[in-house]
Amino acid sequence: MSSVDLGFFSAAALPEEEEPRQDTSMDAEDTHQAQELGVEEDAHAASAQTGRVNVSVTVADLEDNAITRLANTHWLFKDSASKDKVAGKGKARSKGKAAKHPVQHGPVLERAVIDQLWAEMVLSPRATVLLDMNQYLEKYLWPTFMATASADHVLSIAAIINEKCRDRVIAAPFAAVTDDAEKYAVLWRRALNLLVPPKTLKSKTIDDTHSNVAQYTLLVFLINAFQRMENITVRSECARLVGISIWHSLRDADKLETEFNKNVGLRKAWNRAEKKSANASEEDLQNEQFFLSSLIKLYFKKLASIENTPTKANIPAIEFCERVLELLTDLLGQLTTRRFLTVLLKDHYVAQTSRASNLAQRGMKNLNSGTSGALSAATFVQLLELYELYEDFEVDVATGEAVSRDEAEVIHAEQLQNLQKLCFVKYRSHLEDFALSPIGDIGEASVFKKHIMKLVMEAEENEEGGDDESQNTSGLAVLHGLCLDLGYRITVVGEDEDDEDAPKYDASFLADALCRTYCKKTRQLDLVNAVSTDLFDDQRAPDSYRFQNMHCLPIPKLNLQFLTMHDYLLRNFNLFRLETAYEIRQDVEDAVKRLQPRYMPDVDALSGSTAFAGWSRMACPIERFEVTEVGAPAVGETKPSFVLGELSFVIGKYNDAIRREWESLKRHDVLFLITIEKEAELPSWSATAEVAKGKTGGPTVPFRKEYGIKSVRGCMIVDALDQSVGEDSKNGGEQGSSRRLYNRTLRVSLDANQYERDMQRVSKKEARDVHQTFNIVLRRKASENNFKSVVECLRDLMQSSDIVVPEWLHDVVLGYGDPSSAVFTRMKNPVTKLDFRDTFLDYEHAVASFPGKQLQAVGESTLKPPFVLTFPNDLFEALAEEKVDDTKAGKRKRAANAANDKNESVIKIETYKPHNMGPFVEDAPKLNMIKFTPKQVEAIHAGSSPGLTLIVGPPGTGKTDTTVQIIANIYHNFPNEKTLLITHSNQALNQLFEKIVDLDIDQRHVLRLGQGAEDINSEESWSKYGRVNSFLEKRIQLLAQVDALAATLSIPGAHGYTCETAQNFFLQYIVRYWDQYQAVLKAADVTVQKLNDFFPFHYYFSSAPTPLFYEGQSLEDAVDTVEGCYRHISKIFTELEDIRAFELLRNNHDRSNYLLIKEAKIIALTCTHAAMKRKELVALGFKYHNVIMEEAAQVLEVETFIPLLLQSADQDTGLSHLKRVVLIGDHHQLPPVVHNNGFQKYGNMEQSLFARLIRLGVPAIELDQQGRCRSGLADLFRWNYSSLDDLELIKKAARSEFTLANPGFAFDYQFINVEDYQGKGETEPIPHFIQNLGEAEYVVATYQYMRLLGYPASKISILTTYNGQKALIEDVLEKRCRWNPLFGLPGDVATVDKFQGQQNDFILLSLVRTKTAGHLRDVRRLIVALSRARLGMYIFGRQNLFENSYELQEVFKKLLKRPSDGFWLRGQELWDAPEFSRLADDFGVVLGQDDEWVAEDNSEAAVFKIANVAHMGSYVHQMIIEQVEWMKMEKAKKAQLIADEENKDDDNEDENMEASMGESGNGDGPTDAAARIDEESA
Repeated sequence: MSSVDLGFFSAAALPEEEEPRQDTSMDAEDTHQAQELGVEEDAHAASAQTGRVNVSVTVADLEDNAITRLANTHWLFKDSASKDKVAGKGKARSKGKAAKHPVQHGPVLERAVIDQLWAEMVLSPRATVLLDMNQYLEKYLWPTFMATASADHVLSIAAIINEKCRDRVIAAPFAAVTDDAEKYAVLWRRALNLLVPPKTLKSKTIDDTHSNVAQYTLLVFLINAFQRMENITVRSECARLVGISIWHSLRDADKLETEFNKNVGLRKAWNRAEKKSANASEEDLQNEQFFLSSLIKLYFKKLASIENTPTKANIPAIEFCERVLELLTDLLGQLTTRRFLTVLLKDHYVAQTSRASNLAQRGMKNLNSGTSGALSAATFVQLLELYELYEDFEVDVATGEAVSRDEAEVIHAEQLQNLQKLCFVKYRSHLEDFALSPIGDIGEASVFKKHIMKLVMEAEENEEGGDDESQNTSGLAVLHGLCLDLGYRITVVGEDEDDEDAPKYDASFLADALCRTYCKKTRQLDLVNAVSTDLFDDQRAPDSYRFQNMHCLPIPKLNLQFLTMHDYLLRNFNLFRLETAYEIRQDVEDAVKRLQPRYMPDVDALSGSTAFAGWSRMACPIERFEVTEVGAPAVGETKPSFVLGELSFVIGKYNDAIRREWESLKRHDVLFLITIEKEAELPSWSATAEVAKGKTGGPTVPFRKEYGIKSVRGCMIVDALDQSVGEDSKNGGEQGSSRRLYNRTLRVSLDANQYERDMQRVSKKEARDVHQTFNIVLRRKASENNFKSVVECLRDLMQSSDIVVPEWLHDVVLGYGDPSSAVFTRMKNPVTKLDFRDTFLDYEHAVASFPGKQLQAVGESTLKPPFVLTFPNDLFEALAEEKVDDTKAGKRKRAANAANDKNESVIKIETYKPHNMGPFVEDAPKLNMIKFTPKQVEAIHAGSSPGLTLIVGPPGTGKTDTTVQIIANIYHNFPNEKTLLITHSNQALNQLFEKIVDLDIDQRHVLRLGQGAEDINSEESWSKYGRVNSFLEKRIQLLAQVDALAATLSIPGAHGYTCETAQNFFLQYIVRYWDQYQAVLKAADVTVQKLNDFFPFHYYFSSAPTPLFYEGQSLEDAVDTVEGCYRHISKIFTELEDIRAFELLRNNHDRSNYLLIKEAKIIALTCTHAAMKRKELVALGFKYHNVIMEEAAQVLEVETFIPLLLQSADQDTGLSHLKRVVLIGDHHQLPPVVHNNGFQKYGNMEQSLFARLIRLGVPAIELDQQGRCRSGLADLFRWNYSSLDDLELIKKAARSEFTLANPGFAFDYQFINVEDYQGKGETEPIPHFIQNLGEAEYVVATYQYMRLLGYPASKISILTTYNGQKALIEDVLEKRCRWNPLFGLPGDVATVDKFQGQQNDFILLSLVRTKTAGHLRDVRRLIVALSRARLGMYIFGRQNLFENSYELQEVFKKLLKRPSDGFWLRGQELWDAPEFSRLADDFGVVLGQDDEWVAEDNSEAAVFKIANVAHMGSYVHQMIIEQVEWMKMEKAKKAQLIADEENKDDDNEDENMEASMGESGNGDGPTDAAARIDEESA
């Protein structure tokens, strides 16, 4: 098996495969023709056997299905003959009879029906999906659940909750069943008892009384519950299963005593649990003490039932065993569930028993050979490896502290010493050599086993002899005694271990158990560099489109809590590496498909028998590749220190644009070298060929085998070795003809670890040298190819010992302790006094910003901004605790000072006069003009204070403005602190940055890092080198001002020559002049006239826009003016002093580093750039104090965390410099983008740190007033937030854009139902490229209609939910609009996901799907889609599909209060008509007598309905004709006017000529006439 890599990516060789494990999404019509309720087979067996179970549900299923009809009758109470239509608001009122309401029948289902539905769910997972979509749980199962409910009732609830967790379309899948804690406790006990019946909890054998599906369902329910422990009801029940009471299942009382002796607190915890259990019911007591032990025994029984060569009949047992390992790994991955469980698992030998099983032995064999499939057991082995990692994870379960490498070695040495002492004292005759051996030797597994195996061999010899007496003194007896003394059980778990004749583990098993504990283990950190990721690993990285989250994956999960920082980084590292490998795999597959490799036995080239019939933009055939240099290994290592190679390829066949892309490859870019060896294709009539093409219905041939991909290796460009371009006139061209050759030769660096593994395989003759076989080079887009830096950053962090997270943030990030412990009111050294500067517009604004709080003015009676606020001590926990004194004197003191305490509870507000910075316009500070809301002010206060601040910003609530004000306040209040501004995208960062530079912040202190700096809409360059050049340009300007200042003072000399001479001039002359002038200022008889007479800088400030001194000027004002002038001058020299370093440093590299380290106070960069530059920043000694992250809910966990670690600890204290972390985002909108559904849904990789902190209960400030859109539009997404209101400008603005209607449209928003167009709804021209032509035509026609009415194209955006539809809409626009000046292109055509964070006045939204709701069932995506429009939104989709989706009901209830069966328009209205005055609630449409929407009788304009796509198209076509005719008429009129003007000019010219001729006849000559004409012309 060959493997490939750039450190961690490998493409395995092509082994023979068993049946594939991944799910395959088939077309629903293919699997749903004969059945109404699903396929007729066991769902779980089918998923493993064929991987072809499809759980997708189409609209046809919902409309015509026995389950749906049952739901409509019994719990949805739908009456197809009536529909609750509401007229909306305003003038859209009902006309005629009222709408009908169906009669509710109440729950009438019988137990037999529930049992039958459960039977259908067992047979088909699609039945479960249908029941979930029909609200089976919410409407019937849970309301009717009681303690006496049937087993099938419990199983049905568990199955529906599992489906919600699988689909992950709602954030809280357990919310529906946790409203009543007592009722949920009953459900929980019933579920546990069904999984492991109570009668077996303490019995000696396990009774498998339930079906495989039932047990599997309950086990998955248990797993899901432990992953939703943020729900307090769920958490309280889960905690009972993992408490110290589970130690009742340990071997015996001696084992308990052994554990108690390890920690004093354990005995106290045990006694408390025993006291509490006295009042517990027998059922609860049994579950708390024995459930997990019994579940493990059930697991062992199923594991033992699997044959050496498993068959399909063993698949349910295999899947059950995999899920048990998943559950146990999850429990070990959190301290709260791990603490007592680890002892139980080790006591029950879970790892050893699993490793010794037939399933594991088969799995290891198949894993080594690369064989995959359900029966290969490869997934089981990988899950077991993950379990073993967490069972032995280096963390102290008692304290929760991480165990370092040194501490681990000390602990290991102590364990071995204690073992040696025991062996020497008690078993010296048998183990004396072991007891006296050096610890360093016996710590190795081979040596340890050698000593223990002596006992094993003696035991085997004595067993053959059969002498009972000898056996009692044999090695076996010694081994048993040693195990018992060490706390190991010797009787087999799950059997009658308490009986005297209970079976015992064999000697080899016990030896392995001892070895597992006492032998030195390979640390996970040591494996990080050595392990590579298989690029085509379908076990860990299944096909994203086929994965339906119905089976477990051997990958880590990101849940609420982590064991240590190393665990946090390790999980994220593994998931990020897998996700990156999957993205690369997709690029490889795309490029290889386009290259179209063919088997050509006569080809004489590097590719051997492979030729390429196609071409790819991103991949090019290789002309030559060879390894040129291999560096000698470093001391103590075996891998080469470096591996270099030369790569040559020709790019002459590409066009100029693509050729420039290949020519732009530069140093440090990553390329991929691929070996493709296509095998001879089988005849088309061959049965094997039919299987390969998937025509037999069986598993298809894997992509890498189908296309002949043998190996993939990564490399990084070191240098370009391109030769000069030559000419070639060979190969049959005409004599004298030539063509240009575009050759590229690059020196590349290969991964040394992977090269070593490759060479070892070559030396063992296991494989050939892959470096001689590469025939394709692949490049990737620069924006997608920065993975190497990010992965290396994570690897460095894991291997670094100086990772310092602030103490106040550490536990919160890991998910432990008090979630509110890091907020600013809980910090140890709070900031009680804060200068809010221009945050408040006036005093009334400041008072209104603290509702319910009392503000007390200090000083002046009339306060004007800026304001300084002093907050009361009782707001801060640290200061409030200082006041607590429980002594009698303290109590008397508090009673006496009660009045003072009341005064201290108010917020004190005071003002000050800002310094006059000079008389010029540029000296005036830039002031905030936004009236912040109380919640925004609360967020600004919290963000400006030390600690962790979470700000939830619903759409349009001013997140960016709030962020900018926080930055400004920190900048001015803490001028010596640096702030990092982080976003996920360059676009968002630039938008934020543009607002920052408009604030009252010195531009010298602002820096933008990364590639997006050039895109900022500013004349300045904000990149490092741009800022350096700006400093140097500023230096020239300031030195010129110094010369000008010296000239006005008549001081000769080159004072503006350098920064140093300028500083000398300032100290020698300016300071002296000012000191002399200070005497005049401080004189008792000072007057304005004296200030004027003695002012030394009159000439310098003569160009000020206003005079410095004027008649009637007050003395105070005059003093302020002259002091401002001096500040202006001082600032010149202060800036020059700061610039002096740039004058001394001689290259831009050093200057840019100095700028970053010393000058910049606000540094903006993306999270990806932060990861790429971390190593460099730490090496430079970069320090910062604050991190502010926008878009935090869209950033991966680890990408949020890395920016907190861009500096080393303080050298004196060893602590982090970080004081503030502000995360701004909205977890109700789209999460981070994860391309692989397996990592997204199963691994929970889409979880951002922001969302996880919200789940943990960290206090967050939710902004509560939106100012983006009309109030009606906001209602479409307002329901998803706790208290989202509108700003006053939205609610009370009269005759504004928010109150006026949209010209030409009856409604400001409307859902338009789009039926099949030309007999088709959604189509899929290529897999997963979904389009809907009807909606595309409808949307474009609506855009044309708007443009004909005069709507600006820039104010219209077209959004859709799929890339395929986006491409189709662009094609239609290209055909109908781009070339036509009447239309042009809209402002944006984008997917909803890409448009997050943006907005426009009018949105046309295409929902695309007509069969299944697809990913729009994710409410977060819907919220983004509905919150992009300011003034109008028109949604095109299939009504009967989306209105039946439970997750979307809140939105569609509002949308369908307006007509949806047609598009209602209004004539005689134009966009820019000045007389337009129709209000937004004047629809002109009402609900008629027959429940049909009709035009209102008294509507002022023509109101009409567009029935369908064709109608809209014909109407727009007619408008175009009329518009063209009107334009022709206008053009003719204009031409006529021009002609008339020309004729008039000709007549006037003729008259002038006649007059001139008459005058010439009176005696004037030609010359005189010409002169006169010239005069008239002049």
